Amino acid sequence: MTPRTSRQPQMPRLTTADLVNDSMLGVKLGLLAGGHAASERLVTHPRVQKTGLALVGHGYGVVPTRVQILGETEISFLATLPDEKKHEAMRFFYGLGLSCVIVTGNNRPHVSVIEEADKLGVPVYLSESRSSRTINAIHALLDERLAPRASLHGVLVDIFTVGVLILGKSGIGKSECALELIMRGHRLVADDVVHCDWRPPGLVFGVPDSRLAHHLEIRGLGILDVKEIFGITSTRERKRIDLVVRLVEWNEEEEYERLGIDDEYHRLLEVPIREVTVPVRPARDLGAILEIAARNELLRRRGVNTSKDFIERLRTSRRPGVGGEAPAHIPVPVPSYLDVTTHEVAWDTNEREESGPLSGESHAWVMRGGVGPKGSK
Repeated sequence: MTPRTSRQPQMPRLTTADLVNDSMLGVKLGLLAGGHAASERLVTHPRVQKTGLALVGHGYGVVPTRVQILGETEISFLATLPDEKKHEAMRFFYGLGLSCVIVTGNNRPHVSVIEEADKLGVPVYLSESRSSRTINAIHALLDERLAPRASLHGVLVDIFTVGVLILGKSGIGKSECALELIMRGHRLVADDVVHCDWRPPGLVFGVPDSRLAHHLEIRGLGILDVKEIFGITSTRERKRIDLVVRLVEWNEEEEYERLGIDDEYHRLLEVPIREVTVPVRPARDLGAILEIAARNELLRRRGVNTSKDFIERLRTSRRPGVGGEAPAHIPVPVPSYLDVTTHEVAWDTNEREESGPLSGESHAWVMRGGVGPKGSK
């Protein structure tokens, strides 16, 4: 099944001036040249680049919008060149249209590095730290500032450490469901507007809008301050999204998943996140259902897939000559709606009809209102 997709991500805009002046940058940078162009040069790539061969005239592979690093190796190579070659090498290098260059190790470079940068308007900075520390600090900041982002309408709740994103049309009961979960001891992350951002190696985190943080809107009651009512442990500022729950209105004519064999996914910031659809109608305890969904997600992380294990047990128990086959006089309780053809289970339908319902059979298998799985009658 094709995953549902949220709106296209928003790509942040970051200039060289924004980068070097950011208070979260873990290294100190001093301007050497080209400062007048810093507010115009964009940085669009979250990883730096060490130039290497570009200093000998090979510019293939250089990405201008990445932060370029001149480390000890590059500076020591420049020192071996005659002055005229130094200027020639830097003219070629800066002529690639670079966003900015950072010289590491707190070693002031040759005058050619500064003069050619001023001529071509390329910002050049000097880092007091070595290349490794400078690169790590820049990567950490760029991961934060250049992370793809998207905002969507929904509610994000932390249930047993599982980040559950509740989606559904307005008025279906997302906030009321979140309130029930909070009363059960779980934590609210965001209500109404969830800001999502991507993090390597392919994780999506959700945060609340700064104006709506730790607040919940309940129709009939108005705006509630969850932190004030339930205490500081009832909210959190940020959570990874592990599961999407889509609430839909119960429709007698609609076919809903009954076995949980086929997984559906919601694609958020190009990351597929497992999605379950929960029909809503009076008397259904959505708080309990979402708790079970979170517990089941924890089981799946451990490699336990209850639905598939159940089908496999049925397949094994009915296979001739396989150990564990049920004796003929003890009928195996199987859901009456199980599509044995689809799931390749060899099952004699007459045996189920003749045996009749077992006294201990779970009511979970009883069909109500004619609603069954896909293909059932």
